[in-house]
Amino acid sequence: MTLEEFRASLTIAEPPPELGLALQALWWDAQGNWERAHACAQVNEANPSVAWVHAHLHRKEGDLANAGY
Repeated sequence: MTLEEFRASLTIAEPPPELGLALQALWWDAQGNWERAHACAQVNEANPSVAWVHAHLHRKEGDLANAGY
């Protein structure tokens, strides 16, 4: 999926099924739904991409201590 396709997907009600967890989390975050984004980011923290998104969400939240681990 290209960046343009990702941006276009933000007009639909649910993230496209082919998105991995990291992109699903970013999709929900772009929708303004931090809780759903965070839930996606917690599913597989062993995946480096998911871990980075999880840290981003905590930085955005202002929880720098949680973002650091």
